[in-house]
Amino acid sequence: MAVPGTARTRHTTRGVQVIDVRPSQQMRDLGVVQRGAGILAEPARAFELPAERDVAEHVVDELFAAMERIGQVHPFAKGMGLAAPQMGIGRAAAVVQPPGNAPAITLLNPQIIIHSEETDEQYEGCLSFFDVRGLVPRPLKITVETTALTGGTVTTVYERGLARLIHHEIDHLDGLLYIARMRTGVAPIPVEKYRQTGRGWVYDGA
Repeated sequence: MAVPGTARTRHTTRGVQVIDVRPSQQMRDLGVVQRGAGILAEPARAFELPAERDVAEHVVDELFAAMERIGQVHPFAKGMGLAAPQMGIGRAAAVVQPPGNAPAITLLNPQIIIHSEETDEQYEGCLSFFDVRGLVPRPLKITVETTALTGGTVTTVYERGLARLIHHEIDHLDGLLYIARMRTGVAPIPVEKYRQTGRGWVYDGA
């Protein structure tokens, strides 16, 4: 979806020229690959573990470093995630930081093996086209299989907001953006019209 306006606009406040930077340009400046790049539409290559342990650790370190930079310029009340293809690395790794002080989650070769029939629809943003927000339906519960650095398999169940964050990042590793999951006829909205920044997703009974 095209968003009106340029990446940087200029205006004057009290005689001082101010340059406003669009969110997408801000993320681009931080090294995040933007929508339209081929790597975001390609399935990421899985790691052969434990043989590629050093490679996997290096990629994960890169993701954590990038997330730290990004977190310094934008608050993420709902949590945030970053997949390797978004940093120009075509490997099956992603990192998710849940909201609050919960520890970060590292995903290597993640696959959703079970998902609930029950879904909900919430607004999401994506660092690869951060000028808009989209209403995306996703399962309320998913079971994810990942590979440990030692080569073993780990199975974890995620629910609600954390399931949404994890699902979003796994989509990136499958070459999908959230717009592919939006209902027909529903378009993303400009971030200026979005009213939930700074608040977590809301769930019944939460």
